[in-house]
Amino acid sequence: RFSCRRLGGGLVQPGGSLRLSCVVSGITIEDYVIAWFRQAPGKGREKVSCFINKDGTTQLEDSVKGRFTFSGDNAMKTVYLQMNDLKAEDTAVYYCAAGVYSDSCRWGIDGMDYWGKGTLVTVSS
Repeated sequence: RFSCRRLGGGLVQPGGSLRLSCVVSGITIEDYVIAWFRQAPGKGREKVSCFINKDGTTQLEDSVKGRFTFSGDNAMKTVYLQMNDLKAEDTAVYYCAAGVYSDSCRWGIDGMDYWGKGTLVTVSS
């Protein structure tokens, strides 16, 4: 059974940094992905970053490239989203999620099979 216990979140000033963590357990297959999504107030949930375990690649959406970094420990039991140079438009509830296929990243929300609880990130002065 997949679970994702998220850590981090909170209030940060524009230009600041924050790191979100997600402790992943229950994944026993090799072809999986782990992703970070976010949902801003009044908007739909969007993918921020996605890690494909099969080939070890990480995807980042254009809106966060150069500012956000996806990483994890060797076993990918804990994954991180390092967020730098935060902007007001990054304010959202952030979720970690997992998909059970290597191409799950392609399908966004529909590709994910398991979701962690969200954590609120507020970027404001």
